[in-house]
Amino acid sequence: MVRMHAPGKGISQSALPYRRSVPSWQKATTEEIVESMAKLAKKGLTPSQIGVILRDSHGVAQVRFLTGSKILRLLKAKGLGPDLPEDLYHLIKKAVAIRKHLERNRKVCLKGGNF
Repeated sequence: MVRMHAPGKGISQSALPYRRSVPSWQKATTEEIVESMAKLAKKGLTPSQIGVILRDSHGVAQVRFLTGSKILRLLKAKGLGPDLPEDLYHLIKKAVAIRKHLERNRKVCLKGGNF
């Protein structure tokens, strides 16, 4: 089925390559990547944001292929991991936003809202 009401094309074609080795064009070393991850984590970025920055500006397709372990595990080993898991943090953030919206717009609750 085609997505009629969304501008995106979906993620049906996004698959990781089968080879798990580091590409030949990759110039960055493991130590450089781990150092830049630590700097970004100290700025307060989440592991997902760190992965996006490494992909876009440093040309690292998959940190796991280069370092041998995932971003979150490397950050936790250095003591820079987040206090809450990232998915739980975003769920709490969404719940707070919905609660704030319902406090501002009380008529939504009265007109047959689910809450």
